[in-house]
Amino acid sequence: MEKLKPSGLLLFSAMSLASACAYADVNAWNATVLGFDSPGAGLTGNMAGIRPLLEQNGFSYNLSYLNELAYNMAGGYRHDRYLAYIDQFSLTFSQDLEKYSGIADAKIEGNIVNRNHDNNLTTKRLQDTRVNINDSAQESHGTGSITRLGWLTFSRTFDQRRLQWRIGLMNKLQTFDQVAPCDFQMLMLCGGKSPNSFFWSNWNIHTWGTTLAYRLTPGITFKTGILEQNPHASDRSHAWSWSTKGSKGVLLPVELEWKTQINSLPGIYNIGVQYTSADQYDLYRGKSQKTGLTDPEGYKRYKDAWFAWAGLNQQVTRRNGDAQRGLSLGLNTGVGDRRSNFLHLAAAVTARYRGLFDARPEDWTGIGVSYIDVSKYYSRNQQAKNELAHLSDYRNALYNPVPGQAVNAELFYRFRPVSWLELQPGIQYWHHPGGLSETQDAWVAEFKTSVTF
Repeated sequence: MEKLKPSGLLLFSAMSLASACAYADVNAWNATVLGFDSPGAGLTGNMAGIRPLLEQNGFSYNLSYLNELAYNMAGGYRHDRYLAYIDQFSLTFSQDLEKYSGIADAKIEGNIVNRNHDNNLTTKRLQDTRVNINDSAQESHGTGSITRLGWLTFSRTFDQRRLQWRIGLMNKLQTFDQVAPCDFQMLMLCGGKSPNSFFWSNWNIHTWGTTLAYRLTPGITFKTGILEQNPHASDRSHAWSWSTKGSKGVLLPVELEWKTQINSLPGIYNIGVQYTSADQYDLYRGKSQKTGLTDPEGYKRYKDAWFAWAGLNQQVTRRNGDAQRGLSLGLNTGVGDRRSNFLHLAAAVTARYRGLFDARPEDWTGIGVSYIDVSKYYSRNQQAKNELAHLSDYRNALYNPVPGQAVNAELFYRFRPVSWLELQPGIQYWHHPGGLSETQDAWVAEFKTSVTF
């Protein structure tokens, strides 16, 4: 019998899950303790009646500010102290079109993000930059100081609202891999693992595409779509572009999501896989190194690259009968084609508690641990480059370090002194930053501030 590829096993498991699960009562399903906490009343209130007027006409929005600080207390690649700071403004909006068109659930959805201070502690102090970055002390760092269109799409529903269709300049976050919230400040503990494919991006980067999400039962949703794969989507020139210039192929994702209740406590589970039609290049060049280290044609090319992900987020306790207080546990993982993806495997385990103290029912405590396994193809290529250059001393600036595994952890406490403000101090521990045993383990102090307008 032919062995199934890992991606085939995931699809088989997904189909088995769908057929085995009975009707899930999600009428009382509440995601608050899972980490999807609704923002409080904004700083600007109802804006002298402007916000209610906009909502009456179908326009809703969320305007927020976020900053993230990280300070290296000990260890890392460079030991001198440094305080890194980044921030962003984000506007997410939706215009209801059903009341004007009569089309079921028709709406325009958009997202604009302004990021500032391209200042990342990971590259400044924590990790040896001679190897690829595999985690970040500030998850909102990325693509520099810039204002970007995250998405702008049209969506509507069919079949008595069971099928949702979305099309336009889109981001995977709108449809896929929505099990884990992004509340931790470390990147590998923030959200799901599907962005580790590097086929698509989180949050503020858009590509053309269309997706379908069909509710097989009230709790089980099947998701798929066709999206542009454009390696240049993160370029500054693409921040507001409608062009497909730079596209290399299409991305075909499939995901199954299950919302359920276990012992009357909500949980959400998912499993997914994606393929790309774009050319991929082998990370290990072997004998081809002699053709020149910067020549992309020296790499083996192929078209059958894949990436798979899975996750769960389950509330396990309820405090004093309050549905919005208690403990939830999460697990998410992603595995990629090690031939072309230097992040072969990444997994995260998390625990969140909302309302630990009676006097602070809206406060959060979170702890998480992530594991990263770097592709052996990438590591072998680093070794081959050293052999070609006759290098063996890690301290030599021309040496190519050989990464393996890394384990990172974070503990935070988030409190909400007023409805529109959240303050989140925390601490991070980095074991083998960048996957290098030669780099000293690091301790990082963090502080995140969120303001809702």
